[in-house]
Amino acid sequence: MESRLPTAVVIDVRWVNGLAAIRSLGRMGVPVIALAHRAGALGFRSRYARGLVCPDPVEDEAGYVAFLAELGESLDAPAPVFPTHDEFLNAIARNAETLGGSYLHPFPEWELVERIQDKAWQLEQGRALGIPVPLTAEEPAADLAFPVLVKPRDPVGFRRAFGRQAFRCEDAAALLADFERARPYRPLVQEFVPGGDERLYTLGSYLDSNGEPLGLFCGRKLRQTPPGVGTCRIGEAVWVDEVVEQGLALLRGIGFRGLSQVEFKHDPRDGRYKLLEINPRLWQWHGLAAATGVDLTRIAYLDLVGEPPPPARMNGKPRRWAITLAPGERPVFVRPPYVDGILARDDLRPALTNLARVVRRVVP
Repeated sequence: MESRLPTAVVIDVRWVNGLAAIRSLGRMGVPVIALAHRAGALGFRSRYARGLVCPDPVEDEAGYVAFLAELGESLDAPAPVFPTHDEFLNAIARNAETLGGSYLHPFPEWELVERIQDKAWQLEQGRALGIPVPLTAEEPAADLAFPVLVKPRDPVGFRRAFGRQAFRCEDAAALLADFERARPYRPLVQEFVPGGDERLYTLGSYLDSNGEPLGLFCGRKLRQTPPGVGTCRIGEAVWVDEVVEQGLALLRGIGFRGLSQVEFKHDPRDGRYKLLEINPRLWQWHGLAAATGVDLTRIAYLDLVGEPPPPARMNGKPRRWAITLAPGERPVFVRPPYVDGILARDDLRPALTNLARVVRRVVP
């Protein structure tokens, strides 16, 4: 039987964040179109989606927008759209007028999205709202103790160039060299808040058009890849009032609406949670939020199509999330039960594809 629910479009499904969004929607009975600029995208293996290869918005933004416009015209109703990485999000927000009413956005207008993508602006807003932030300078400064981070204001270009989110510098020579390497991406120098990956906390939320939270999740990372400055490999659900309250204060203070992740680091020197960044989209381990009763993709979809669900918070059950197997990396093992970012009983092909890729990297 054909679904009467409007089609949803999930964009950049190469990895687990796109795959989790596909599964959340598909399990609702929503027809899902999955897009990526590489044919090997993991999300293309999901039984819940129809995969299409689209242009890369960094290499060919005009082609990407034209592709989306043509796809939108082929749909029977405006489609909720879920970009999972900044470059795909930015191109949609920047070209919203060209795309017309073909898509429903779980993110603000380009004017605010553009500001949010500037890490310095994020920190300025946090500071103005009384939210603790790490010490930050626009140029290498003598008053920042090592180690320090060189972070870009232009995260998309930086990640494309260096395959990482920041440089960690242990001494002045490394700082000067890395700052010059990052100069095309408008770098900042920021203190490294001491402590391991387990001190990194996240507020994941969906705020409706009135700024009211329809979904709230709180968790922390336990391990990143690579350690210190990387992406989540193991995470757990844990509610911390200060993280939730500061994150909501920041989002409301800047007038944010839609899906987001706000990340903080707990500073053992003063016990405060310091703002690291806002991501105005789904993040890598949002599948854990769904497992705790806060399926943010589902919540956003229902709100966008005019059927907002009642507000949801975590159900209080302790849960963990992990990517057990990742190509080119050591396996990680978490005591069951936990949520695997790739393996799902009702959708096995992505896990089998990933296993084959892991094996190919190990066996000559």
